Amino acid sequence: MTIAAVEKKAKESEVVISVLMMPEHANHFGNVHGGILMKLSDEAAAIAAMRHAARPAVTVAMDSMTFRQPVHIGHLVTFRARVTYVSRSSMEVRVLVTAEDPITGAKTHTNRAHLVFVALDDQGRPTPVSPLLLEDDESKKLFEAGKRRQAHRLKEQKSAI
Repeated sequence: MTIAAVEKKAKESEVVISVLMMPEHANHFGNVHGGILMKLSDEAAAIAAMRHAARPAVTVAMDSMTFRQPVHIGHLVTFRARVTYVSRSSMEVRVLVTAEDPITGAKTHTNRAHLVFVALDDQGRPTPVSPLLLEDDESKKLFEAGKRRQAHRLKEQKSAI
């Protein structure tokens, strides 16, 4: 089954997930383990990719994730995922991560990552996805930046062979 070339808005696939960080999320320093933040970022991004593709999608790359600020136990961490770039069967999803102290309301931008997903057909092979409708200047800017990152990824893959 092939997806029709109907453009989709990024807003249609946006995902917001909030999780209260508990002691089981802590590393040996008492902060939230970076791997927990990476896993939850991947899950939020996967949902956004599947919503956009209306198909199963698998992670093929995660750009570097810089941990700008520590996340503490008791913080409410929010993952905002948005499709920013689409090619034939792949999609880039940006995830912005913030931590909130639910007592004081203080919020901190802790992480950002770009993940790449490929949509799969019923046989598990890459399948085309709908183009991204670029509604405003921000969408266009994010798309162009995603296009540059994708070109860089492909260049890196070729040089690694």
